[in-house]
Amino acid sequence: MGTVTTETHAQLHARHRAVLPDWLATYYREPIEITHGRGRHVWDAEGRQYLDFFGGILTTMTAHALPEVTAAITEQAGKILHSSTLYLSGQAVDLAERIAHLSGIPDARVFFTTSGTEANDTALLLATTYRKSNQILALRNSYHGRSFTAIGITGNTAWSPTSLSPLQTLYVHGGVRSSGPFAHLSDGEFIAACVADLEDILGQANGQVAALIAEPIQGVGGFTSGPDGLLAAFKEVLDRHGILWITDEVQTGWGRTGEHFWGWQAHGQSGPPDILTFAKGIGNGMSMGGVVARADVMNSLTANSISTFGGSPITTAGALANLQYLLDHDLQANARRVGGLLKSRLEAIAAANPVVREVRGRGLMLGLELSEPSAANLVLEAAREGGLLIGKGGRAGDALRIAPPLTLTVAEAEEGAAILEVALKQARERLAQ
Repeated sequence: MGTVTTETHAQLHARHRAVLPDWLATYYREPIEITHGRGRHVWDAEGRQYLDFFGGILTTMTAHALPEVTAAITEQAGKILHSSTLYLSGQAVDLAERIAHLSGIPDARVFFTTSGTEANDTALLLATTYRKSNQILALRNSYHGRSFTAIGITGNTAWSPTSLSPLQTLYVHGGVRSSGPFAHLSDGEFIAACVADLEDILGQANGQVAALIAEPIQGVGGFTSGPDGLLAAFKEVLDRHGILWITDEVQTGWGRTGEHFWGWQAHGQSGPPDILTFAKGIGNGMSMGGVVARADVMNSLTANSISTFGGSPITTAGALANLQYLLDHDLQANARRVGGLLKSRLEAIAAANPVVREVRGRGLMLGLELSEPSAANLVLEAAREGGLLIGKGGRAGDALRIAPPLTLTVAEAEEGAAILEVALKQARERLAQ
């Protein structure tokens, strides 16, 4: 599988530190370079193979080097890579039509971007323009990207380097079920308390709130979420005030949760969202994102606008092939089936290891909250040593994030769980010393 480089990871890391920002986060005490992949596996520059349970931060949605996607990209690369939205694109229209239909939003319009951050920026631009207000509601513990605007609505302070913002953000409860002042309540009582909190915030807001933005399952926050139906209950309040609901599906979209194609569908009792943002998985690693919105909301901008790289020929070719593969092979069902088995296995492991406080999530979007941040670091390192790549998150960096490609097999789920079990045992032993 490829040629192993003569430069060590340590040598590359030294060059990295000399030229890239100090604040650019990397995993592991000794960071690795991933050079190639196939299926659910990747290889590093020193030739070591890993089972990938993080997929480039949930971007490799179907599989590494998926032949159908690779062929579509290769064919398009031989024609033209780029033209911009100033010219028509049959592929972009095809993809937009499919996403508009799948979104569940009536009379939908689609705008393509290059990332989830840019998609959320666009959603905020639409909402604030449509409502003529810069007031935004967001959930505590949230994360919506790294741009200046997205940071301004991020409730997870570990990823918020500045308090400056062009927006006035009001944070509400509901993103974390298992901790906080409402954790002891039943699901119904929890929802009622969060709705009361929302009503109270709106009573204090001195202006016309533009929108509520929420991740159905919080990604960087450690795969936390409120009970099903919470956002539907919020929407009933929002609708009374004319406030828009933006669902951030950058991590929860495309069937990853198994039970639903979009995360918002677990909260759909009061109808679909007004705006939906997506990215990551649709491109299977290509730089692709976008926004879906009702026509009146999308068309509320009155100034000229384009996207230089959004919906480019190369990315739409890959995304179309990726989406077709996902639908043809019903990967949502695979996420539900294999994810359910994996979650049960992790719950059994957790029951025997006090380092794990909680197993949460659904489908192939699973989180393990650990007893302390140092435990998460220990497990991350030990899992890599065992040949497994996982992610980390949570408000205190105390959660493990597990999100393999949606083609994960039962055997691979068992293999990954076995490596995690060993890594968790090693962490428990280290913490006990």
